[in-house]
Amino acid sequence: MNITRTFIDFFIDRGHVPTTGSTLIPRLGDPVLFTTSGMHPLTPYLEGEPHPLGRRLTGIQRCLRTTDLDEVGDSTHLTVFEMLGSWSLGDYGSSQTLKWGYELLTTGYGLDPKNLYVTVFGGDHQVPLDQESLRTWQKLGLPIELTTEDNWWSNGPTGPCGPDSEIFVWTGEGEPAGTPTTDDRWVEVWNHVMMRYRRLDDGSLEDLKQQNIDTGLGLDRLTMLLEGKDSVYETSQFEPWMRIIPQLWKLDERSQRIVIDHLRSSIVIIGDGVHPSNTGRGYVLRRLIRRMLTILWQDDESRTLSDVPVELFEHTQNHFHQGETVTLIRRILIDEEIRFGDLLDRGRKVLSHERFHKSLDDTDYEYLHETHGLPRELVDSLR
Repeated sequence: MNITRTFIDFFIDRGHVPTTGSTLIPRLGDPVLFTTSGMHPLTPYLEGEPHPLGRRLTGIQRCLRTTDLDEVGDSTHLTVFEMLGSWSLGDYGSSQTLKWGYELLTTGYGLDPKNLYVTVFGGDHQVPLDQESLRTWQKLGLPIELTTEDNWWSNGPTGPCGPDSEIFVWTGEGEPAGTPTTDDRWVEVWNHVMMRYRRLDDGSLEDLKQQNIDTGLGLDRLTMLLEGKDSVYETSQFEPWMRIIPQLWKLDERSQRIVIDHLRSSIVIIGDGVHPSNTGRGYVLRRLIRRMLTILWQDDESRTLSDVPVELFEHTQNHFHQGETVTLIRRILIDEEIRFGDLLDRGRKVLSHERFHKSLDDTDYEYLHETHGLPRELVDSLR
């Protein structure tokens, strides 16, 4: 089964038009560094601007999130990932999207309804319980958990927002137990956001002029569930990575996952036209590369990205439909590796000075950064 094709075809059959944009780089004038969700490129249309393709859309969007960086290395979190999405721009409502979600997961992908659990917004001092979603799931016979903060979606402190309903799949052995908030064997797979409000600067809410639906289904997590794997890294999407990297470098499981994630993510980011730098998008890329190299060099400083075979670059480029040449991406990564190695050497020499043979204060950190280009986290890692 082609998971992506099944998703897109399902929504095309229900009047949705596929969208084409999938780059990590937001539109001109957007203050956010990277696209963080499937709805991100659609913000003007969710605010009411007519979309040239109509009011029902579907597509796949690659996203990058640094908010989950500390969780990368577990079984489900990735820095760069793909989100399957469906959108109603002032067309149908929550009952329709939830029914379609249930139909696609059970009939289209063959998941057992007994292994599904849903959460619904339970209401707070500003917005009441999401009755329509609650009634829809009750009619479909699924177990429901009401939450507040976990079922409120926003893309920032202000702007479009609203209650959401999340669908979870049981990944444990035996009969399902607990609820999504009490047992982490329930893995969230598909979020349906009822985007009805706009959050203002003072924290108050106003109704959006059109009521929207925004759904996001994580491709990597769905693949893991459908293939019956225990982590996204064990799926077919990561096959060459899990075959090659363990042979190349001996690492513990968490370190191996972080290295694979950060290297794969770096390839995608460079493929979307970003180069390492000290500010903005380039700094996010630089942090990922240096975090990966720090892990690699902990046990063996002779490890180098020049040993990574072309197959992994080509596999990633093909999967994400990117046109950048492998030669260019390899060169950028290796140049950054050399630059980081030189910085580490310089840092060790500077920190060997007797002035720094003590607990460092903010003045020391500021001097090391301003004068020698050594950021605080790097200084701490060298001491």
